[in-house]
Amino acid sequence: MSMLEIMAVIVSFLGIWLTAKRWMLCWPVNLLACALYFRIFLDVRLYADMVLQGIFACAILYGWFLWARGRTDTGELVIVPLAPMRAVLGLTAGAAGAVTIGWFMHRFTDAALPWMDAALSSFSLVAQYWTARRHAASWLLWIAVDIIYVGMFAFKNLWLTAGLYAAMILLAVLGYRRWRTA
Repeated sequence: MSMLEIMAVIVSFLGIWLTAKRWMLCWPVNLLACALYFRIFLDVRLYADMVLQGIFACAILYGWFLWARGRTDTGELVIVPLAPMRAVLGLTAGAAGAVTIGWFMHRFTDAALPWMDAALSSFSLVAQYWTARRHAASWLLWIAVDIIYVGMFAFKNLWLTAGLYAAMILLAVLGYRRWRTA
């Protein structure tokens, strides 16, 4: 456990909490969390998750833009239902990404857990895209991904990060409940 990990946990928790509350401040806070975790994942050789943080940074800018435009006159964020076909396409893209990234990481890097890291990264991208598009279903995918992340981070002795992801499961439940009723 390093000071960097402690800072990343605090900033990440705050960012997810702000996202669940549908506050615009979530976007710059989540951007900072990405930068902190980029460095941590580089240090522990979770390269797919490291690259994921860079992609998340782009997705955060995309989400920030969409959320700024997707508000009611009172400033409330408008939640958009996820069409079943879009859900299938997103999950299919996540699976294809998992196989592609996993193969690349297994073949060309010394990644510690190439297949698991790749699958979690790929499905996290789908969840992040759904979050940016303001779909309540994004929280259900985050719950599934975060459960597995807890185990992976515990295995890598990133105990604070594993604890963060356990807390993020609870925040995702809160987010889903709040977004579903919006």
